[in-house]
Amino acid sequence: MPSWTALTTLAGKEPAEALGLAMEDLDPTPTGVGVFELEDGSGLWEVGGYFDAAPDDVALALLAAAHGARPFAVSELPETDWVAKVRRELAPVEAGRFFLYGAHDADKLPEGRIGLLIEAAMAFGTGHHGTTLGCLRALDRMADAGFAPERIADIGCGTAVLAMAAARLWPVDVLASDIDPVAIEVAEANLSVNNLAGRVRCLVAPGFDHPELDAAGPFDLVFANILKGPLIDLAPAMGAAVAPGGRTILSGLLNEQAEEVERAYRAAGFVLETAEVIGDWTTLSLRLDG
Repeated sequence: MPSWTALTTLAGKEPAEALGLAMEDLDPTPTGVGVFELEDGSGLWEVGGYFDAAPDDVALALLAAAHGARPFAVSELPETDWVAKVRRELAPVEAGRFFLYGAHDADKLPEGRIGLLIEAAMAFGTGHHGTTLGCLRALDRMADAGFAPERIADIGCGTAVLAMAAARLWPVDVLASDIDPVAIEVAEANLSVNNLAGRVRCLVAPGFDHPELDAAGPFDLVFANILKGPLIDLAPAMGAAVAPGGRTILSGLLNEQAEEVERAYRAAGFVLETAEVIGDWTTLSLRLDG
């Protein structure tokens, strides 16, 4: 059965959230509504709804006008078997010593590589995105240089692919946190299929705000593959949570955002070791001075 989307943009978080809330009263009722800040420096927010039946164009036009938004762009989406599509289109990913693959590609795991199984139904965080790939490459370089951390955290872990990669590299336990309980469910499923459930502990927490993270620090290595704004906000806490000489790997950054994030981390006591650009995205590797 086909479905529809209706998307618009407008300036400001509060107006965007108000519009998202108003969309929930539409008839037909959307099956879901999302409100997201565009990470392009424009200051715009995207508001979108998903529908099982064609939305009312007049009602959408009135909503957009009332909230100062651009006219909604309505699109009909064809019925798609997304898991089958992912299996066809997402080839295994190689990042240094790491090899990320779906179960349908298990026979392609090269000898001597560290394999991480990410099921197609959990495609977010498979390593195909330049941010995840950049973090894995940075981790690989650190291992090549002889870095051997004992205390590791993955903040904003998503599928926990970075936490799993670290747990496969070194014989230490890893803490992984995410603000989204659904992401934690996905992470725990991935840990199970990779036989790492006892090695990586998953927590629902914003940033470092959890008693277990407080007790486990200071960390020798912290991943944070999130977004520019949260990364900048996290910088002071990162400076307090990382041990002197410890490292952090940051991504989720458009190339033009990297300098601003680096400045925030310099102010928190970090020095830049490497910056890698993959397509539109930059990954920063930093060391806490001291």
